[in-house]
Amino acid sequence: MERHIQTPLARDEVKELHAGDYVYLTGTIYTARDAAHKRIQEALDKGGSLPIPLENNVIYYMGPSPAREGRPIGSAGPTTASRMDKYTPGLLDLGLTGMIGKGRRSAAVKEAIVRNGAVYFAAVGGAGALLSKSIIRSEVVAYDDLGTEAVRRLEVRDLPVIVVIDCEGRDLYETAVREYCTE
Repeated sequence: MERHIQTPLARDEVKELHAGDYVYLTGTIYTARDAAHKRIQEALDKGGSLPIPLENNVIYYMGPSPAREGRPIGSAGPTTASRMDKYTPGLLDLGLTGMIGKGRRSAAVKEAIVRNGAVYFAAVGGAGALLSKSIIRSEVVAYDDLGTEAVRRLEVRDLPVIVVIDCEGRDLYETAVREYCTE
């Protein structure tokens, strides 16, 4: 199924998504990779505040290349999501509703997705230049010293993603293997 969804995500819309659905996101999303996740966790551990609102929001595991002249961002391909797995359950418990990355997630992340009614999307790896065309605005909002790993607020229009893990725990990486492998 193909869906067009506004961000921040509405929980009732997330409940209607199924692993394998094609989704086009429009609205505000945030970027954060390894170093930013580590700083966010350190801030939480010290009782500090978060640099971005989590409730119903989406984090894209991405660090862009420099923007060409006239563009808001350079190549914007996904990072391997499993590198954020040790931080993700806690962020989901604080209200994060969607993540975009590539690759499998841990059992703990899947459990947290189900527990919180969240969703994990995949963006196509190797298609960063194409994905950047859906980004209409980019602004660093935290940890500027991290360079490409700084936290950014992105305004996106029809960012193409695929539901990999839905809020019921169905995992496209598992179902696709069973469906298409004959051995």
